[in-house]
Amino acid sequence: MSSRRLAFTKGHGTGNDFVLLPDPRAELTVTPEAVRAVCDRRFGMGGDGLIRVVPDGDLWFMDYHNADGSIGEMCGNGARVFAMFLQSEGLVTADEFVIATRGGLRQVVVADQISVDMGVPESRPDEVLVEVGERRWAGEAVFIPNPHAVVFVDDLEIALTEAPVVRSTAFPEGQNVEFVSVIEPGRHVRMRVHERGVGETLSCGTGICAVADRVLAAAGIEGEADVRVDVPGGSLTVTRTSSGSLVLTGPAVLVADGTLSESLSGMFL
Repeated sequence: MSSRRLAFTKGHGTGNDFVLLPDPRAELTVTPEAVRAVCDRRFGMGGDGLIRVVPDGDLWFMDYHNADGSIGEMCGNGARVFAMFLQSEGLVTADEFVIATRGGLRQVVVADQISVDMGVPESRPDEVLVEVGERRWAGEAVFIPNPHAVVFVDDLEIALTEAPVVRSTAFPEGQNVEFVSVIEPGRHVRMRVHERGVGETLSCGTGICAVADRVLAAAGIEGEADVRVDVPGGSLTVTRTSSGSLVLTGPAVLVADGTLSESLSGMFL
């Protein structure tokens, strides 16, 4: 086993936390086993996901993995943390730049908070049934590009008492589930989320965007608009542009730098 120890950074966006693993030479191998080991909250560093920071031509690629080792198409909170890391390390110097993700290229703006253009959501008419214990709700399928089942509920506190079961043909590879209560129709909502491969998290960027899309649709609001979404980890704003794209704006915090143990590092080498 190699004696080399890998550097890492820990960061979060509204409590959705990640381990960032710089890989400037694109030489690391990321396996589900390695991701699970690093993201384990008792035996590893702990995190909702792992982000490998790797070059992609003139850009930087966000190689995102969920805590269970599965690959994520996109992560809105992770993208903001990724952008903050790139700027803090001097890998980018501009306040506006593009990052590469499995969901495509994403425009980023760094100011007091960080904004990421998440693209245009796709809602589908597939029937969605969400069950938690004896309770059942009709949901809505939204892809951005991650799959989401969005459910409007009256009582957010009791909605997510155990892992939800989703019955739908829309999600052959699983989905995140967002439970939403409306504070002001079309403008302000609260949300809890159960992420595939992770469980309930304090925040989910793509889920927040999926919720904003359905909130605007339910209120009959067209064109440019802003939606505030409160999650257990804080508040974020989703702005729908004239093109229909959703821009997610919120904080990103880098909390620690360090090195992985030889045994954990060796899983990537």
